[in-house]
Amino acid sequence: MQFNGKKIIEITKKLKNDCNKHKREIIQQNSNVDFAYNPLEYAWEPHKCYLEKYSHLGAKTIIMGMNPGHGMGNTGIPFGCPEKVKNYLKITNLKVGKPTITHPKREISGLKCKKPEVSGKRIWGLIEEIYGPAENAFSEIFIINHFPLWMFNNNGQNITPDKLKVSSTSELFEICNKYIVDMAQLMNVKHIIGVGKYAHKMAMNAVNSHKHKKITISEIPHPSPANPLANREKGAIWKKMAEKIITT
Repeated sequence: MQFNGKKIIEITKKLKNDCNKHKREIIQQNSNVDFAYNPLEYAWEPHKCYLEKYSHLGAKTIIMGMNPGHGMGNTGIPFGCPEKVKNYLKITNLKVGKPTITHPKREISGLKCKKPEVSGKRIWGLIEEIYGPAENAFSEIFIINHFPLWMFNNNGQNITPDKLKVSSTSELFEICNKYIVDMAQLMNVKHIIGVGKYAHKMAMNAVNSHKHKKITISEIPHPSPANPLANREKGAIWKKMAEKIITT
């Protein structure tokens, strides 16, 4: 399948709308989830810019995260540490709205957000070290998330997709799986790298469920400060391991 930029925007809009339909069910069926933000909805403008600007440059590998955190939650960009979005990806001055209902500890300040995201800073920092300018990087890699919702409980603590009831996610997970495989086909990608064990598992599920045998799957450790390995020698161990997989 040849690259089709309009089709990529089209299927991402569908993913955005499907997530909106399933948000209420996720909250109702999971007692540990009180809030579910959809950055594809309220931060659509920067996400659309990201797709238009970088998804057509010939990436051979998708680097796939689990779901949004603070970075994408504010900027709409996967692993979207605001500093990296502004200075490396050159995505600025675009409108970011807010979810209808927000948690006081999870207010959205959009692209002007000043709070860094360590995972995003590490991922995009490594990409820049390996490839240099963003245009060069995206001729090799493209970064997306498997599950688009940013979720947390009443105390504002992150709830990751692996903490959801399977019965509440089967339909939406299949939608997410199809999106990943469709993106890989539209971009002519042959390799998916899961960021962390869970993302690796989801990449395997997506490829296997759609019987796409031409895509290979790898894994890099998650760069989150919550992962002890990512903090060893101030991140140097994580960087070495991730770089080896990304550049292979």
